[in-house]
Amino acid sequence: MGTPLDTREAQAEEVLDRLYEEYPDTTISLNYSNRLELLIAVMLSAQCTDERVNKVCADLFEKYDSAEDYANAEQEALAEDINSITYYNNKAKYIRSACSDIIEKHDGEVPDTMSELTDLAGVGRKTANVVLQHGHDIVEGIVVDTHVQRISRRLGLTEEEYPEQIEEDLMSVVPETDWQQYTHLLISHGRAVCDARNPSCDECVLEDICPSSKLQHDVDLAKNEAW
Repeated sequence: MGTPLDTREAQAEEVLDRLYEEYPDTTISLNYSNRLELLIAVMLSAQCTDERVNKVCADLFEKYDSAEDYANAEQEALAEDINSITYYNNKAKYIRSACSDIIEKHDGEVPDTMSELTDLAGVGRKTANVVLQHGHDIVEGIVVDTHVQRISRRLGLTEEEYPEQIEEDLMSVVPETDWQQYTHLLISHGRAVCDARNPSCDECVLEDICPSSKLQHDVDLAKNEAW
């Protein structure tokens, strides 16, 4: 029990097989109807729950319809519209700047390359990956959020500590055809079972192959700290 498979590739395949069965309908939980709305929602979701973002965006997307609307908004007004979101002042600045660049450099359209997206204010590789995958149907990486970071380390799929290094490491062991769903599966599992502070190992479909199982091991590999 609590013993990973012999190789990381085999471990990843087994994790995917079990989680696909456990969460057959998992997908992105942000609400949006076009690429710009997706970009805005993902920018707002940094260090904030998707539930909160969806609630704020329901009103935001009624008020702002285009990149021009965001770019021309007063800083104070846009910040007020998103003031229940973490770091709302900075995010308002990023959104206004990003939308200005979208107008000036991309003819008002959300760009479809990693380099162009990450050149936008407030857009890192994680955000760009989400926009590429769900806005443009382009999958060229793995979205590494806190759930993916935590659970991938717990399962022994990576020992890297930082998102970009974790992504690069995971891309070498997770089949490319599963890159997009890998993120959604781990997010679903993180929310349902593999909590950051107190995972429900006794209810986990991965417990017998998890080297961080509280039932069998003393160390949480997510932090390399004792349970």
